[in-house]
Amino acid sequence: MLALDVMRTSFATIKPGAPLLDAVRLLLETGQRALPVLEGSGALVGVISEGDFLHRRELGVHWPEGFWLEWLLSREEGRLVRERTRALSVDAVMSRKPVCVDECATVDEIVAEMDKHEISQVIVLRNTRVVGMVGRLQLITALERILARSEGD
Repeated sequence: MLALDVMRTSFATIKPGAPLLDAVRLLLETGQRALPVLEGSGALVGVISEGDFLHRRELGVHWPEGFWLEWLLSREEGRLVRERTRALSVDAVMSRKPVCVDECATVDEIVAEMDKHEISQVIVLRNTRVVGMVGRLQLITALERILARSEGD
């Protein structure tokens, strides 16, 4: 089974300059776990996911012990992690290196990427164009179809 057999082809995207509130609302409205971030030309420039919203001061989330060391020594994608969590636009919070698979990737390859990067969804590309998304729900739906067919035999 390939990505094109199980991928979600109807999905929301967002532009890099969009307000963070728009991304939050899109995630809630669509039930997606992540939004591909596309420039006006349709080029993929990043992804913003549920995980990008977890350490928000608005939620009252406290920084883990030892965060001061990360503050002093670490930079994530050229920006301090703490700066990302205070930003109010998509481009300041998004991950600039989204995990993508080709539409001909096997389910085995998709699951391997999800496990490797500890994510629940990947973006599916045809050449460089975003054509779909595969998440855990799509994989479970495919499993249900297979099990139902074998049950009917």
